[in-house]
Amino acid sequence: MMRRLQDNWSVKIARAMQLEGKSPYFRAMQSANSRRVDVDGAPRLMLGSNNYLGLADHPLVIEGARKALERFGAGSTGSRLLNGTIELHLELEAEIADWYGTEAAIVFTTGHQANLGTIGTLAGRGDVIVTDADAHASLHDAAKFTDAQAVRFRHNDVDSLAEKLATAAKRGRPALVAVDGVYSMEGDLAPVDRLAEICLEHNALLLVDEAHSVGVFGPNLTGVTEMYGVADRTPLRTGTFSKSIATVGGFAAGSHDLIDAVRTSGRSFLFTAAGVPAAVGGALAAVRLIRSAEGQERAERCLANARFLRDSLVSLGIPLADPAIGPDGAEIVTPIVPVMVGESLRAFATWHELYQRGVFAALAHYPAVPLDHALLRLAVTAEHTFADLEEAAEAVHAVLELDTERQLVA
Repeated sequence: MMRRLQDNWSVKIARAMQLEGKSPYFRAMQSANSRRVDVDGAPRLMLGSNNYLGLADHPLVIEGARKALERFGAGSTGSRLLNGTIELHLELEAEIADWYGTEAAIVFTTGHQANLGTIGTLAGRGDVIVTDADAHASLHDAAKFTDAQAVRFRHNDVDSLAEKLATAAKRGRPALVAVDGVYSMEGDLAPVDRLAEICLEHNALLLVDEAHSVGVFGPNLTGVTEMYGVADRTPLRTGTFSKSIATVGGFAAGSHDLIDAVRTSGRSFLFTAAGVPAAVGGALAAVRLIRSAEGQERAERCLANARFLRDSLVSLGIPLADPAIGPDGAEIVTPIVPVMVGESLRAFATWHELYQRGVFAALAHYPAVPLDHALLRLAVTAEHTFADLEEAAEAVHAVLELDTERQLVA
């Protein structure tokens, strides 16, 4: 076992980059998460976080966290089942249910646990869990940790999904379909309108993880399911507090029957400590802010910034993934703007050169993306200015030009 771990390719490359001081991972932030963050003793333009609405250092969110900390203390020291539930948990669950227009909602300690607990409760022996091949690890983990059969369909391929569900139906096996609303690596959208239709045809339960779309898309900013107009045909929606909501935790929203089942049987809900009061209080303040006029304005700014960054990169001839397509067929730019690099070692070098120029991006390489399809994942926030994003685009262009020159010399 130890030999296998020592020979792991990801471990080897991570150690090599760490020794050279070029690793993009586990860098210690030295200031609050904002448009510019102090890292390694220098301010850097932050394009590597998921702080889409710029709420991580918003005064109202900080105040919500501070008041919760002062009233309820540093931690719960217990599970939600026993002594861990505080009044703020119940307020937050009621707020989310009202926001999502569902009968009930449940709050978890993390977003990962929200998917594990929800799927783990609803699917079991004799069932089939069908996930998009590019779905978040938490959805695949949830499928793997149950007694149900785990099946994957080709990314965003509705025909592939229909085939998997038809096979399950022929065998008399109930199916649960789990997808992301916005996919975290390339920022593309799930065609949830067509997915909902296929699930309805095959009597399958659809779960959409709105982690990267909550706070950004839809008339009420609940995510892409609402944007596509199929919230009433999506029995379960999950999400996280660690992105637009800017704290930590997760949730599931649905009917009383579904949520009560998770509340009484979800292992990742029952057998872990409740989220710390500061995180719950901050999340409640953030959700209320998102539901206000300021939340709408921040979502609009975030998407305008994403469009500006993408257009700036395209104008410089930088290779990007195709934009997402919305329910009306129009192009949609999500807050995630990926820059394709390719081979992993080349991507590490590109990331480090960009970092040296004062831009902090996120690097995704195998196994988060296919082998030799590494990318720089640029994520914008409502707080970025066009000047910030123009600076970032020019830095990315300069780094990629330098890399091309090196390739020619080699």
